[in-house]
Amino acid sequence: MNDILVHSEAVLGYGFVASRYLKPGEDEYRLRDRQQCKPLDSYRLLHHLDVEVLIRNGNRCSDWGKILVCEPFDPSLIRNSEFAGLVRIGRLERVVLEHHDMMIPAGISNSRIISCDIGDECAIHACNYLAHYIIGDRCILLNNDEIHASDHAKWGNGIVKEGEPDDVRVWLDLMNEAGGRSVLAFDGMICADAYLWAKRRGDIVLMERFKEMTQGAFEERRGEYGVIGSGCVLKSNHIIKDVRIGESAYVKGANKLKNLTINSSEAERTQIGEGVELVNGIVGFGCRVFYGCKAVRFVMGTNSSLKYGARLIHSVLGDNSTVSCCEILNNLIFPAHEQHHNTSFLIATLVRGQSNMAAGATVGSNHNSRANDGEIDAGRGFWPGLSTSVKHSSRFASYCLLAKGDYRFELDIPFPFALVADDAARDRLDVMPAYWWMYNMYALLRNEAKFSQRDKRQSREQNIEFSPFAPDIAEEAFVSLGLLERFVGQAWYAAAGGAAAIVEGSDDSLARAKGRELLLGAKEEVDALEVLGPGLENSRRRVIIQKPRRAYKAYRHLLRWYAMRALIAYFAERPDMTFQDAADVLSGPRIEEWENLGGQLVPLEKVEALVSGIKEGSVNGWDEIHAAYARLWAEYPLDKAQHAWGTLCALLDVDELDEPAFAREVSRFMDTTRFIEDQVYLTRRKDYVNDFRKATFRNDEELHAVLGSPDTNPFVRQTRVDMERWRARADALLGRLSGN
Repeated sequence: MNDILVHSEAVLGYGFVASRYLKPGEDEYRLRDRQQCKPLDSYRLLHHLDVEVLIRNGNRCSDWGKILVCEPFDPSLIRNSEFAGLVRIGRLERVVLEHHDMMIPAGISNSRIISCDIGDECAIHACNYLAHYIIGDRCILLNNDEIHASDHAKWGNGIVKEGEPDDVRVWLDLMNEAGGRSVLAFDGMICADAYLWAKRRGDIVLMERFKEMTQGAFEERRGEYGVIGSGCVLKSNHIIKDVRIGESAYVKGANKLKNLTINSSEAERTQIGEGVELVNGIVGFGCRVFYGCKAVRFVMGTNSSLKYGARLIHSVLGDNSTVSCCEILNNLIFPAHEQHHNTSFLIATLVRGQSNMAAGATVGSNHNSRANDGEIDAGRGFWPGLSTSVKHSSRFASYCLLAKGDYRFELDIPFPFALVADDAARDRLDVMPAYWWMYNMYALLRNEAKFSQRDKRQSREQNIEFSPFAPDIAEEAFVSLGLLERFVGQAWYAAAGGAAAIVEGSDDSLARAKGRELLLGAKEEVDALEVLGPGLENSRRRVIIQKPRRAYKAYRHLLRWYAMRALIAYFAERPDMTFQDAADVLSGPRIEEWENLGGQLVPLEKVEALVSGIKEGSVNGWDEIHAAYARLWAEYPLDKAQHAWGTLCALLDVDELDEPAFAREVSRFMDTTRFIEDQVYLTRRKDYVNDFRKATFRNDEELHAVLGSPDTNPFVRQTRVDMERWRARADALLGRLSGN
């Protein structure tokens, strides 16, 4: 038989918390009363006339003395309903609640209410089973089958309640299917938290601290009631169990919602739609989950969307992300991830956000080893193209674009802004470093702009650096310069032949020196070499570095752009600062190691200090960790400016920057703004002069009517405005420098 127990009708609505979990003098309502916002003395018992009207209207209750109400109270608005246990009802008078053109009278009808607190002017109709919930003011609950809470509800948090064994905790297996990087979800978790927890697995003390802080952040005693915040609308849902719902949420047609916190507010309303099934997770503020989506063991960041049958399992999805029609399993995905297409799936990855998965991309061919324990580590701006298949385990630098192909071997691509292509015909891998800067400036700058524009969050707990011109990617560019020097030098020695050349070519310092000489020299000498990239692919076939000389110059160019943009902005915000003032503040060794904490860039040494504080107990609890993130974010502009100063010194090969050299770089920066302005226009213009793209239009007039023109393109025009603004800032700075 099923686990069906038979009880006396008298127990319905009572005994929510077993007596063994109650201390002397406590009753089962102790936590409920603490959760209740209304003063308990604002309720009164029913009058004799109230009871008569309620019974005449077809209502039933085993003990009318357990029904408490607030004034004003109109008993005629309650019909054909059953009550059990202690039920408290707020103000109830003849008003109508309107939502999306639907008018619902306040009151209760055709419902079973068991031990609930109901707010002012609520409309509860055709709710078959509503038990152990606190419902806010002016809520609409219409045609719901089952809404109830258990005494051990955890609301999606990875905790245990009193009397429970530790093995009932709900873990999220991030980044690795085998579970070696598991974390406990909690309300308020952001990508930075999940990253520290999942990534630093070798630190046993830190792991225990995270577990302790999660357990200590929430009520572990039994008896909390479910909460439906004020202004919520819940209609035509099947099962809602152990779910805490914030204010102004809209939940309609869901199949099953269980063990969740659904964050929502008047400013950031969350919506859950038809056919959705969500189990064991946290939904952030302002999220949208529609049309048959399934999510199990998950965290959704603020202002994220899950639509059109997408599946999110054992994953953390960062803020400002949109996922549709696809499958995402065992991932930690930083903010601003886009994955919209059917047939794409992403498994066992760390994706550092601002990323895009094309249709047919299968970053999840994980079972190519003796166990399902491979991983993918992708930097910011990861973009696998149409029908791309990537083998675990692989690693990619920031803004790596994978051309369509079946990548049969593990990859380790250290070049940011690179284009990677599998040349199956010649059985080789082609890598073009700095591709975005050289050939797709429009897309590169538009990404930076669109991520900022799409950030509609009101609550910004997770800090995010949206610009690709930032310290983390700058350091990748420095590494790339060194690799290009070594690869070109080794190619020259290999072409030279002879025993001496082989010996010298195996010496990294000699190879780099020769490569640097060649890369800064004549174009023809480098173009004549076949430059190989050893260590980029786990295979015996050739890996060809395309256009190494141009890529080398491009990396130096974009590093200058990053450094000068950061420094000109720094001076613009400090109109009284002199060059010497800046030098005093910004000079020093360049910080080369940075950590991306869920989108927030932090010098590694500061992260280590934070981790030490957590382990030692000086940073205690997730709220204090988040406060530490906020302090680090406030320090980031100075950290970035110092890094930019060090970057410029490195490019100029000087230990200290002097004012004349800095002034020359400011002038050079103005030239770069014109270069970027032209490249944005030219890379967009390609789409309008391509004969194949024009083939579907009868003439240019039709093309321009449909697509516009590169001259009128909004982003091209905005870029012109932005570059003019940068030139004005640079010109003003030149005036300040010349005036000193």
